[in-house]
Amino acid sequence: MEFKSAATAIVAIVCTLFLGGCGGTGATGTLGLGNPNSPPPSGSPAVPHISHVVLVMEENHSFADVAGSAAMPYLNSLAQQYSLMTQYYADTHPSIGNYFELTTGQIITNDDAFSGTVSDANLARQFATDQKSWRVYAEGLPATGYTGGDVYPYARHHNPFSYFSDVINSAAAQQNLVAFSQFSADLNAGSLPAFSLVIPNLNNDAHDCPAGMATCADSDKLAAADAWLRNNIAPLLSSSQFQASGLLFIVFDESEIIDIVNGGGHVAAIAAGTQVKGGYQATATYQHQNLLSTVCAAMALTACPGAGQSAAPISEIFK
Repeated sequence: MEFKSAATAIVAIVCTLFLGGCGGTGATGTLGLGNPNSPPPSGSPAVPHISHVVLVMEENHSFADVAGSAAMPYLNSLAQQYSLMTQYYADTHPSIGNYFELTTGQIITNDDAFSGTVSDANLARQFATDQKSWRVYAEGLPATGYTGGDVYPYARHHNPFSYFSDVINSAAAQQNLVAFSQFSADLNAGSLPAFSLVIPNLNNDAHDCPAGMATCADSDKLAAADAWLRNNIAPLLSSSQFQASGLLFIVFDESEIIDIVNGGGHVAAIAAGTQVKGGYQATATYQHQNLLSTVCAAMALTACPGAGQSAAPISEIFK
């Protein structure tokens, strides 16, 4: 009971000092007792249809690590300018199950060394069914269509599409796995796909030390991730293509390993776009399946994989 009270107090202090208050920091939300399958909060708008959905993944930090961190001024400026999910929880530890939850609605495996093929329902299959364009922009990907193992600082277990049978068995689908350098080219050409999964490499996603540093403080990891976001995501937000009909999510895959609330712990998740509320703090409990449900709704998919079909979308963040 003392631990629960302390956890609640810590989150409340972080929100009050750095984010102007996170409403919903009472024990139920903070301690992960909410239900991600519950209906959206009363009065929430419908999820609008969006032409370009972009999901950017970050790594292995708690909400308290990130919210208001002096090492992440850019990310926190987005949280203040757009919408912050204050009670968002990962589903599991370690990373791989969370990436699968976001794209299949299932954890699939908790083995980061997993090398099998996933034939379960997944976003790649649904995109093909609904004729939606998509790309994975993976920093450090050795070659277009690469579905092999890690080549540091690229980590395969952060690229769930590389495991899907729908990709592995399709030369055409494999062409949607591209290096991150292609992102700026597509953005400048006005040719972003309907869905983009953006995966920074291990030096730039707050997982490892920045390139060239054998050891570092945790703040160095966060600062490198924040600089990467500023350099690469700010141009997206200001682009005419995104301004017309774009939705951005920046999400940490899991919290610190000791945080097992709701499976994977309390993490930061931010939404941005012209149809997203400004200066808003969502207070309902959400997990990765809720974000998957939101992606499916925003893209007007005819079905959503796994738990995404029944999970409530994060509709309260929209205008």
